[in-house]
Amino acid sequence: MKLHTPSKAACSLGTAAFLLVGTTLLAQQLGNLGDARSGKVPQAVVEMIEAQHILQKQVDDSVSSQLLDEFTKLLDPQKLYFLQSDVEDFKKYRHDLDDLLKSGNIEFALKVYDIFQTRLKQRMDKVHQWIDSDFDFTAEESMVIDAKELPYAASTAELDERWRKRIKYDLLSMKLEKKGDKKKAGGSPQPEADPNAPFDIQEARSRLHKRYKTLFDNYRGTEGEEVAEWYLTSLCMVFDPHTSYMSPRTLKEFDISMRLKLEGIGAALKVEDGYTIVNSIVPGGAAANDGRLKINDKIVGVANGNADFVDTVEMKLTKVVDMIRGKAGTTVRLKVQTADTGEVKVYDIKRAQVELKQQEVKGEILETSSRLPETRAKIGIIRIPSFYRDFQGADNNEENFASTARDVSRELARFKASGGVDAIIIDLRFNGGGALTEAIDVSGLFVNAGPVVQVKTQSGKPKVLSYDENNGDVKTPLIVVTNRLSASASEIFAGVIKDYGRGLVVGDSRTHGKGTVQSVMPVGPKVLPIFNKPQLGAVKLTIQQFYRVNGQSTQKLGVPSDIVLPSLLDHMDLGEEFLDNAMPFDKIEPARHSMYNLSSRDLITSLSDASQKRVEGDTEFQRIQGDIQKYLSRKQRKSISLNEQELRKERVDEEQKTREKAESADDSGDEPVFADNAYNKELLSITLDYLRGLGEKKTARK
Repeated sequence: MKLHTPSKAACSLGTAAFLLVGTTLLAQQLGNLGDARSGKVPQAVVEMIEAQHILQKQVDDSVSSQLLDEFTKLLDPQKLYFLQSDVEDFKKYRHDLDDLLKSGNIEFALKVYDIFQTRLKQRMDKVHQWIDSDFDFTAEESMVIDAKELPYAASTAELDERWRKRIKYDLLSMKLEKKGDKKKAGGSPQPEADPNAPFDIQEARSRLHKRYKTLFDNYRGTEGEEVAEWYLTSLCMVFDPHTSYMSPRTLKEFDISMRLKLEGIGAALKVEDGYTIVNSIVPGGAAANDGRLKINDKIVGVANGNADFVDTVEMKLTKVVDMIRGKAGTTVRLKVQTADTGEVKVYDIKRAQVELKQQEVKGEILETSSRLPETRAKIGIIRIPSFYRDFQGADNNEENFASTARDVSRELARFKASGGVDAIIIDLRFNGGGALTEAIDVSGLFVNAGPVVQVKTQSGKPKVLSYDENNGDVKTPLIVVTNRLSASASEIFAGVIKDYGRGLVVGDSRTHGKGTVQSVMPVGPKVLPIFNKPQLGAVKLTIQQFYRVNGQSTQKLGVPSDIVLPSLLDHMDLGEEFLDNAMPFDKIEPARHSMYNLSSRDLITSLSDASQKRVEGDTEFQRIQGDIQKYLSRKQRKSISLNEQELRKERVDEEQKTREKAESADDSGDEPVFADNAYNKELLSITLDYLRGLGEKKTARK
């Protein structure tokens, strides 16, 4: 089957790829900026923002003022390190940062970070003293938890008091943990603990000492080039929350996430107590095929080929990863302290291309009788974790480059080959977005030729992007499942299904609400391919707004569900409207499009009413509703009690959060495609009702 590819103008700008990237701002793996301090990168970033960002704003005194606040908040969001006197000193530069950046000067960022490091060291010295102190958990005192309610501390004594309460809360939280909740490294559960066992204060203190030592070590290993990346990203985020600067290392990680492959040994690593530890091993990767490296092994040295070993103890994780990764076919030597015996061994492992299969589209055919006795239907389930696309592979005309649309098409073909399915469920929960091209192509698998999304650039003139082939599956009833973390490309697809009347959208009250398109543009000569190891990184710029076929933006408002199911996630501050500097909602004229009439208002009302009755009578959903009410009753709190009895009454057990996550079927590779839980059973019940409703409608027409 041929997959639609938009015109070159629609999917690229110079060497950049149009992307609908994730909602949530993850901690970036930072790299060497190279020429950041010499001025090339800061000047180029400023020029690119002014020339290409959709808002067409200049980097001026107003932006300078916001940048100062953004960077300070990025370093100290909870106001636990900087003193008020520090912040007052920073304010002397409030209207100068724009001019300094345009001249290539980022010394302000490095000076601010030096002060942060000093305050961090002062705090950590005190923290370890507080951890070993005795606390009275019966005292009536509380801790402010909303940093917006706090000014910066006027003195070190005031900071001491904030940290004393923070450490007291940490210890009290550990005391209130459900016994046996914690897991061993590697994910295996601990033996069942006695719920009446006394609280081990020494074990709790040991855990806290370890936690804060790790925090300090991570910051201590930060390099000037990394600070520059944070600073330039703070500048970008003044314009909108999805514009950012990516160093070469960050860009490489982004490339891996889109291509779903890398070259290395296929092991995920973490750091504990200064040691690099194997956290997981990718099935089918070089390490898995070799068989010697195990989860929880410590990597204490790395050598390339016959070179001497480099000691990796206390080394920054990103540097260890850089040394282990390398071209497929080359050999890396690992000095490993084994988890089972503590013996130090040397493993020679030949690097290979690692395909991240756990992150790709997965599908299954489910017989409803296996979950809902006395029912009989075949439901095709397709879970889409992200809208990934290997841009370089596509440009090189590689036969099997990574593509969400290709993989969804594969699952649809498998459903057909099995004799067909009665309905299809597309699971977009926790899907933060990806490539615009893939959103268009996946939409085209379920609707015939026609508009998919409208985009508006700096010019303000909307442009319709369409799928131009009539080979989509337009007959099989379709359910699209979303939640508040379904964003961007996910919202385009859900919007198409809703606007065409092609199926139902079920889940949280609405999706995330990200209605902007980003383009990843290399910093430096534009003749370089975007993923051809640019030396100066790239800027992820918001260059377009997108709109549904009906003319409405998804910005802030998202795509509303036809049928809403109870979810704790739906009541958290996770939408676009909660992000700083988010662009406003607006709308344009609708695009003419077909209608499939598979989701009439009367049918939706009937299905929703039936679902609500089932939910009200289900014990698991009753528990979820109880969790929601507890959460809402505490949501507006500005402070939290440090009295053990009071905190025990009001806290949400971690077990409840874990259950809620399972009910929402997150996209972890360890999860089944469609978990067997109350939430998913209700999705199946809605699907069965939908099939009956469509059948009755068809019969009535006859």
